[in-house]
Amino acid sequence: MEYAAITPVRNEADNLPRLAASMVAQSARPLTWLVVDNGSTDETPAFAAELEAANDWIRVLRVPGEAAAVRGAPIVRAFNAGLEAIGGELPDIVVKLDADVSFEPDHFERLLAAFAEDPSLGLAGSMCWEEQRGKWRPQFTTRSHVRGAVRCYRRACLEDVLPLEEGMGWDGIDELKAAVRGWRTATISDVPFLHHRSLGERERRLSKWTRQGEMAHYMGYRPSYLVLRALFRARRDPAAVAMVWGYAGSALARRPQYSDPVVREHLRLEQSLSRLRVRVREAIGRASTVDD
Repeated sequence: MEYAAITPVRNEADNLPRLAASMVAQSARPLTWLVVDNGSTDETPAFAAELEAANDWIRVLRVPGEAAAVRGAPIVRAFNAGLEAIGGELPDIVVKLDADVSFEPDHFERLLAAFAEDPSLGLAGSMCWEEQRGKWRPQFTTRSHVRGAVRCYRRACLEDVLPLEEGMGWDGIDELKAAVRGWRTATISDVPFLHHRSLGERERRLSKWTRQGEMAHYMGYRPSYLVLRALFRARRDPAAVAMVWGYAGSALARRPQYSDPVVREHLRLEQSLSRLRVRVREAIGRASTVDD
C-alpha cells in the first residue's frame, strides 16, 4: 500500500527536525510528505525549505495562519490544503501527522500492514507514549479513539468523513462519522510513537479544560458522562473540573451542536451507563479496546 503524509506546522522549529529524522529513516517512505506552514514566526519555514531542497518527496506549503496558536480549525484548514496539493486520486492511505512526534523506522510499514490485513479498518493510529515524571508511559484511550497526532485514513473512509469539522472535536467527529458508515477505527497498540508535547500544553490549564467542555457540548456528550469524565481527569489535574463549566456555559448559551443527529446518537449510545465500566477500564489500560 502507498501513503501520503500531511503535517500542519506553526512555530515547530524545535520539533520538526526530530520528526524529519524519523520520516527520512522510514523503511516505507510516503509518496509525498507535505509540510503545511500556517503562520510560523520562528525558523520553521527555513528548516522546511531545507528539507524540501534535499528530498524530492518532501513538499512545503504556506497558508494563512492565526495571530496565536489555536487548536482545531487552523490545523484542519492546513490539512485540507495538503489534500488539495496532492491532486488527482489520493493514495491508499492519507496520514495527518503532527510535528511533535517521533517513532521507529518501521512505524508506517507496520501501520500499512494493519490496513492491508483488514479491509474494514478505515481509521487507525499508533499508540501514544508521553513522558511523565521522567518515564515514558502509554496514554490509554476509550472507544478505540485514535490520537490526533498520528491519524491514518484509508482513502475510501476519508472520502466518507470529509469535510472535517473546522474546530475542536474534529478528531472525534470524524471517528463517529466513520463508525456510522460502517468503518472500524483502532489504535494499533504494539506500534508506538513518542509524543513530545502533551495535549493542550500551549494553553493555560483552565482554558484548556474549559474548551474541552465546550467541545463536548458541541459533539453532543451526555451531561452525566461529561461530569464523570471531568472527575476522572481531575484525579491528576484538579483544573479538569472546568470541563463542567465549559459544557454548562455552552448549554446555557444555547450554542449549536454538531448537526448530524445520527452521529450524536451514536456517541450517546457509547456513553451509556451500561458501557461505563468498560470505558473506565479502557481509560486506565486494563481493558483496552486497542488492537494488538
